[in-house]
Amino acid sequence: MRKALLLGALGLAALAAGGVVRAQPGGDRAALYRPFPLPQGGGAAGPFAAWPAPPGAAEALPRPIAGIGRPASPQEIAGWDIDVRGDGEGLPPGRGTVKDGEELFVQQCAACHGDFGEGLERWPALIGGRGSLNTDQPRRTIGSYWPYAPPVFDYIRRAMPYATPMTLSNEEVYALTAYVLHLNELLPEDAELDAEKLKAIRMPNREGFVLEARPDTPDEACMSGCRQGRPVTVTMDSRQFVQPGSDSGFSEPQ
Repeated sequence: MRKALLLGALGLAALAAGGVVRAQPGGDRAALYRPFPLPQGGGAAGPFAAWPAPPGAAEALPRPIAGIGRPASPQEIAGWDIDVRGDGEGLPPGRGTVKDGEELFVQQCAACHGDFGEGLERWPALIGGRGSLNTDQPRRTIGSYWPYAPPVFDYIRRAMPYATPMTLSNEEVYALTAYVLHLNELLPEDAELDAEKLKAIRMPNREGFVLEARPDTPDEACMSGCRQGRPVTVTMDSRQFVQPGSDSGFSEPQ
C-alpha cells in the first residue's frame, strides 16, 4: 500500500509537470506503467531527480492574445509558489523553537489533535504508531508514516489551522513543525528549527517508500481455472454484522 501511494503520487506529479504516458509501438507493455520518462545524461532516478520536459511542451502553449492579460509579477507568483519538496527545496527563511511551538500548538491545534498530538474524536493523531505499518492495525502518523520532514512544514503552512489555513507566519510554522517533531521524539525540547536543520532530520519511515519497476502483477484476463490450485478461504462472514434477509447486506458468506 505504501508503495502504491507513492507511485500514484509520482505519476500525478509527472502529469502535472506535463508528462504523458503513451503506449509504445511493438507491444512494450512495461512502458504503459512508467509515470514519467527516465532522466537523460546519467541523472539518478528518484523522487527528487530533475525530469526533462516532454518534447514539444513549449510549442503546445497557446500564443498570447494582444491586449489581453499581462505577465504575472514576481510578487504574485511568490504568493502561489509555496510548495516544499521532500528534500527541502522551497523551504523559506525563518526559524522557530520547540518551546514557541508548544504555545502555538495549545492555541491553534490542541482542540483537534489533543494536547500532546494524540488526536481527539475523529481528528487524526500526530504521534504513535511507530513499527505498526506492517501489522494488521497500522497507525499512520507523522512519526510512523511520513518519509521526509520538510513536507510537515509544507502541510502545516498550507492547510493548518483547519479553520483558518495560511494565517501563520513562516516562523510560527517552523515552531509548530519543531514541536510536532519533538512530540514524535525526533527533536529535543530545547531545539531550534530552520530550513537546513529540517532537511537534516531523518524520519523513521525514510526507507518505507521505494520506487519499483511495474507492472508487478499479471493483468491477463481469466475466465476459468483462475485459482491455479491456490486455496480460497472465507476470512469474514458478513452474517456476523448483518442479519440475513435484512436487505442491508449479503445473506451468505462472501
